[in-house]
Amino acid sequence: MQPYQLRHLADVVQEHREGLLETTRDLAKRGVPISELEARLIADAGAARLSEIEEALRQEARLRESRHWRLVVPGRSLAARVKSWTRPRIGRLRHYDPKPIQLPASYFRAAPPEPAPTISIVTPSYGQGRFIDRTIYSVVSQAYPALEYHVQDGGSTDGTMSVLARFDSALTTWASEPDAGQADAINRGFERTSGEIMGWLNSDDLLLPGSLATVARFFAEHPDVDVVYGDRIMVDESDGQVGAWILPAHDDEALTLADYVPQETLFWRRRIWEASGAYVDPTFAYALDWDLLLRFRAAGARLVHVPRFLGAFRIHDEQKTTANDEVGLAEMERLRERLHGRVPPVSEVLDRLRPYFLRHILVHSRQRLLDRLPHRTERFDPKPPANWIPPSLLGMTNEDVAIAEDHEIARTRK
Repeated sequence: MQPYQLRHLADVVQEHREGLLETTRDLAKRGVPISELEARLIADAGAARLSEIEEALRQEARLRESRHWRLVVPGRSLAARVKSWTRPRIGRLRHYDPKPIQLPASYFRAAPPEPAPTISIVTPSYGQGRFIDRTIYSVVSQAYPALEYHVQDGGSTDGTMSVLARFDSALTTWASEPDAGQADAINRGFERTSGEIMGWLNSDDLLLPGSLATVARFFAEHPDVDVVYGDRIMVDESDGQVGAWILPAHDDEALTLADYVPQETLFWRRRIWEASGAYVDPTFAYALDWDLLLRFRAAGARLVHVPRFLGAFRIHDEQKTTANDEVGLAEMERLRERLHGRVPPVSEVLDRLRPYFLRHILVHSRQRLLDRLPHRTERFDPKPPANWIPPSLLGMTNEDVAIAEDHEIARTRK
């Protein structure tokens, strides 16, 4: 190991050591029930783990000085394992093999404020018939009392229409008509809404239980906040969890360099939507959410990260990918040039993001330690049951349901 590499990894260890106790104490301030004793236990466990890493680095440095290095340490090196442990998880979409989605039991008991503000959700859709039922169900099954939910489909012919018909009574409105792309569909959808809080959810992603109530309560308790977002999990085509992004507190400077805000967890007030032009820019195919966030920022928005899993991003073969697409890269460069007056090289972007990555590693490590503590969890299955009935129809007779469905079909279809 080269001396500068050892110093760099030692710096990472020191960053962990200094920040771990402070970040665990912050849990109580952020509403996580954790005592000072538990915070110290977590910090001690983390410090012990970091000491092991530090000692492993020293051992490897000594071994590398030995001519018998390759005979003594076969296979993957300790430094490689340390590098993996301290590598940022954000930006990568698969972290481990699929496993069932297990969420804290408190997620399923989240309650909205009273009165509950209206939340307007738009789902742009095209050709996602095999996923959209789970997307819609993840929203309407939360039974949020003031939900305004519109699905804007681009004229799908893959079975989406049968899904929309099934959920007709659970949706506020829906439409299926040709559009000019995702941004156009989102804009058309929001034109049909009036809620105080807004957000869009793509037709293959999910909201997690209690997200709407959590977001509504946070906005109610923080009237000065304009935009909120949370942590994300990643799921595969079969709803198996394959990763998670644990984000640090919001960083305005980091937002000017890269977009690590999980779009499916993003909500904002209508006032900032209108102040920033009230549109999603249709000239973007990939970076439309980053552009919107930057326009929110330019309009004076206060953005806050909520330390909770709010949404799930689905990984599948048909999705758009920015990292390997020339159009996506060009759009990111376009936004950086707009902000900085030039296109900074990738090396500069990564160097300036290093403090943000280190804070991310801290909160991610903290979450891994917390997950090892005893706590109640419940499994989340986003597949709607075959006999599921929309909450709005519960308690109705069969005749009432038929009348309601006929009314919805007549009102929403054009």
